[in-house]
Amino acid sequence: MKRILFLLVVGLPCAFACEAGAETVHISGPAGKLEAEAVSVPDARHVLVIVPGSGPTDRNGNSSLPGLASNAYRFLAEDLAARGVASLRIDKRGFFGSAGALADANDVTIEAYAEDARRWVDRAAGLAPCVWIAGHSEGGLVALVAAQKPPESLCGLILISTSGRPTGQLLIEQLQANPANAPLMPEIKSVVDDLEAGRPRDPESLSPVLQSFFSRGLQRYMIDLFSYDPAIIADAWRGPVLIVQGDADMQVKLQDAELLAKSMPQAQRVDLAGGTHMLKEEVPGNPMATYSDPSLPLHPQLVPAIVNFLEAADRSR
Repeated sequence: MKRILFLLVVGLPCAFACEAGAETVHISGPAGKLEAEAVSVPDARHVLVIVPGSGPTDRNGNSSLPGLASNAYRFLAEDLAARGVASLRIDKRGFFGSAGALADANDVTIEAYAEDARRWVDRAAGLAPCVWIAGHSEGGLVALVAAQKPPESLCGLILISTSGRPTGQLLIEQLQANPANAPLMPEIKSVVDDLEAGRPRDPESLSPVLQSFFSRGLQRYMIDLFSYDPAIIADAWRGPVLIVQGDADMQVKLQDAELLAKSMPQAQRVDLAGGTHMLKEEVPGNPMATYSDPSLPLHPQLVPAIVNFLEAADRSR
């Protein structure tokens, strides 16, 4: 079954092509190869390992689920290349180009994702001397966990739309935001409480509409995921970090950025006015546009903020 989490119920072509080189690359995985797209830039000083958000989200920022396509990670790689920054954007184990690395995409833990990220950092070191893990949404949690055992070439973290609260709390908040879910919320809260305590529930005992959302495989993954408190994990990281959060994000809030920043007083923080969870500017009157229209460009402040942060890191060394 394809894993589903964190889902709301409901101009530089020449610069990229002429100055950067894109290549599909691999490292070994648990049962087969892991795949990523590396974008090399001549004389790059920095390279970002871009870790996707939750569920079946690919290296470009698109989902296999209908109506969810943003191209956000591809645009990020292209725009960074135009500014002299290399990147390596990954397919997570069990999905897309890395599908053969795992028989069951749900049979994974955050620590397993983090170990993959560390190994991608080692691979990315061939593109530039300074490697940054750029985690989006759940990928930010993966970045924080990966940094608990930092590879030698890891310079720091870039956390984009990353929760500062345990995922169970965030999930309840997201589902409560849709009034149509109100009749189900007591049952959902009960299940989340059990999963946070490490107790799985029999899916057949749940309301039919919730059985696929809380399937056995997903519950196994959620028990692990819900056990992490990002703010506590962040407290252990004392290296450079950039926190980026949009104020029009319907899934992760400014409150989350504040919690992360409190745990990491050395962090730089950038709030994107009108920024959505898909790293783009909100479209007035159409809150789902940035989820479903892959032609929309990135938020104009996103890449400049990242590049400015990297340049400041150069000056501080």
